[in-house]
Amino acid sequence: MELSLWLSLLGACVVISFTPGAGAINTMSNSMRQGWRTSIWGVIGQQIALLIHVIIVAAGVGILVASSPLLFAIIRYAGAAYLVYLGIRMILSKPNVASDGKSTGKIMTPWAMMRQGILVNLLNPKAIVFFLAFTPQFIRTDQPLLLQYLIYIGTVVVVDVLVMFFFFAGTARSFQRFTATTRGAKILNIVFGVLFILVAGMLLLIH
Repeated sequence: MELSLWLSLLGACVVISFTPGAGAINTMSNSMRQGWRTSIWGVIGQQIALLIHVIIVAAGVGILVASSPLLFAIIRYAGAAYLVYLGIRMILSKPNVASDGKSTGKIMTPWAMMRQGILVNLLNPKAIVFFLAFTPQFIRTDQPLLLQYLIYIGTVVVVDVLVMFFFFAGTARSFQRFTATTRGAKILNIVFGVLFILVAGMLLLIH
């Protein structure tokens, strides 16, 4: 991959990663409720989903999803339903009050956070369609494909990890003072629960 093309890819990845979405909300929520360092597991899960999306597109399955209204709708509604489920569960959950840096609420295991991260990003058919349109811009069919895809995937994942962990999760740390009280923790649960539900609504309404 030429340097100029890679720099274009890098710039596009930065802009896309900084665009707020379900992944950013999930990362910030994990950071405040489970801790900044622990939130990396959710970020890793989201990257696994991105890898799956790229593999789907590379394998040509993305074309099937994009061209099949029924399949697209099934995935779209499943994704929206999962985000609504996360939102309602967060709103109704017990406030996760921090004391001396330790949480007294429900602690998610690394695997649970990773699984949630995978589902948040994976159950988004628009991501598949996006990568279907985005990937070909940076892949040259007249050059070795494996190395190009490795560079492409590596750039997408590294940029997203840095933005999610150091920006979104890091920014969320400044709000952790709210988790020191039951009232503050409950408000945060409601705020992020509503945000998940709003993203679900956007997923259904924006075509």
